Amino acid sequence: MDNPSDNTSGHPFSRLDPALVLDAVDSVGLRGDGRLLALNSYENRVYRVGREEGPPVVVKFYRPGRWSDAAILEEHAFVQELADQEIPVVPASVLDGRTLHEHGGFRFAVFPSRGGRAPELSDPATLEWIGRFIGRIHAVGAVKPFTERPRLDLDTFGREPRAWLIGHGFIPPELLTAYTSVLDQALDGVARCYDRAGALSLLRLHGDCHAGNVLWTGDGPHFVDFDDSRMGPAVQDLWMLLSGERNEMVGQLADVLAGYEDFCEFDPRQLYLVEALRTLRLIHYSAWLAMRWDDPAFPAAFPWFNTQRYWQDRILELREQVALMDEPPLFPV
Repeated sequence: MDNPSDNTSGHPFSRLDPALVLDAVDSVGLRGDGRLLALNSYENRVYRVGREEGPPVVVKFYRPGRWSDAAILEEHAFVQELADQEIPVVPASVLDGRTLHEHGGFRFAVFPSRGGRAPELSDPATLEWIGRFIGRIHAVGAVKPFTERPRLDLDTFGREPRAWLIGHGFIPPELLTAYTSVLDQALDGVARCYDRAGALSLLRLHGDCHAGNVLWTGDGPHFVDFDDSRMGPAVQDLWMLLSGERNEMVGQLADVLAGYEDFCEFDPRQLYLVEALRTLRLIHYSAWLAMRWDDPAFPAAFPWFNTQRYWQDRILELREQVALMDEPPLFPV
């Protein structure tokens, strides 16, 4: 990926040039050798940095204003809890007695560089293996709650994004009525799904557990990027592993749960939320793009966003979700 910095922009990340990145690494005692590779991240800025002595490291610079220091440290502590239980995750390195650092007006953390390939999600054994580790993550996540990080729910991923999109004029005027109408139908459908599911236990989640955040090696999977970790229902970390037609997703979910339930009990009422959570993610994603549109990396990487066609496609997509949320869950509940 090209370096997303753009020195003609007033966005804070425009100041994050290679010299500042290398100076930040030097400030925590890791002498860089000048090799610098920008990794594929937009919410934050992430670099693989070569060192004069020792293996390369991955350095994450946090988006200014997104998380409080306390929320970042809560994520770091959770991932370290998982690592202490020998769950394959990548915790932030402790340098000078801490995991969160500051340099040049940016907060950053340093991680070991871990490679891997995408998992073969068409393989039942792979899904079961991933399920076992997600079950172990959730067993730890259920021990205590986050206090600094928000919940994933109808308000944070649905109503608040709706208000932001409409309040900031991102919807083309000629599509505003149609988009608002189907968006409200979708949010009503999400609310019905939550009502059917009833009161569910929430736990600390990975939060963004798609295939891109599960790296595979000869030793099996390891989980990266807990930046979106928050409180929510366990099924949030499962449904993004499912794809294809309904019968295919049924088989995939059975494989995941075969491993998951070796370590953590799964409440089947959560299956009412699969399409509801998918709907919330779609709504939140549009708002996420809109909220970041002043960052020069976003128009360059997502040129199709905020076009007439984009919002027309979102209307059709939400109509499909409204219908899907009224279908029975993947398994009988």
